[in-house]
Amino acid sequence: MEFKDLEIFQMVAQKGTITEAAKALNYVQSNVTSRIRKLEVELNTPLFNRHHRGMSLTPEGKKLIVYSDKILSLKNEMKKVLPSKDEPSGKLEIGSVETVIKLPYILSAYNKKYSNVELSLITGVTENLQEKVLNHQLDGAFITENGQHPDLVYHDVFQEELVIISDIASTSFEQLKDKPVLCFSKGCGYRARLEAWYKDQNITPAKVMEFGTLETILSSVSIGLGITFIPKSAVSHLEKKGRIKCHHLPDTYSKINTVFIRRSDTYLTSTIERFLETIELVKDESIEPQPFLT
Repeated sequence: MEFKDLEIFQMVAQKGTITEAAKALNYVQSNVTSRIRKLEVELNTPLFNRHHRGMSLTPEGKKLIVYSDKILSLKNEMKKVLPSKDEPSGKLEIGSVETVIKLPYILSAYNKKYSNVELSLITGVTENLQEKVLNHQLDGAFITENGQHPDLVYHDVFQEELVIISDIASTSFEQLKDKPVLCFSKGCGYRARLEAWYKDQNITPAKVMEFGTLETILSSVSIGLGITFIPKSAVSHLEKKGRIKCHHLPDTYSKINTVFIRRSDTYLTSTIERFLETIELVKDESIEPQPFLT
């Protein structure tokens, strides 16, 4: 069994057809088919159910997915351990919630100093990013603190104040009660805090509308579509311009920590070690936040 066999197996499982998997891997279909059959013969069990809509995993295939994830993540970690301590290189895959104000400065400072590292970033909500780190799909992630998981190490980044924001016509909490809540999908730490406040106040939101990007949420709030709960640092420029109004909640709901997480059982490679050093250097600097929406 080769690593490539497991990579092909995972791609077929992800895409659901030989055709799509071959296209994604830039292989000919016959090569993908033969590697899957070879793997099934070697393991003496069918890994896929074949049907007219494509292919789905058998119970044995689902078991192999778990083991192949572990094997391939260890292979990737092994590659990251080998580079020189003095000159980090290889891949560094980071996740982040959208409102880490100093993130561009952290990434820029790191990229300038360690140009041999292939740095990539994905954004998402806290719960999804945490799951990706736990499943070895990310080397680390910036999230809103949501308790302590035993398999993770937490590095403090900074504390922020969350505020409810509305259009400038809404001047009181009474006016906010009937406004739709504009937010990210379930798993967002800010959304969870706002929901806790609503619950404690015995308020049922008129409507909850989910959006994919922060810019869309802020634009929609500014024209009066609804309200949202967001770090004040992300919208202070809009408040100064008179585009939105900020409404403050008690500290129990509004004070929130942004942390950087990584798995506790993975080797601390030079790439991630230098990244942590960069976070420490940048986080205490006084930086004027760049506006998300001008």
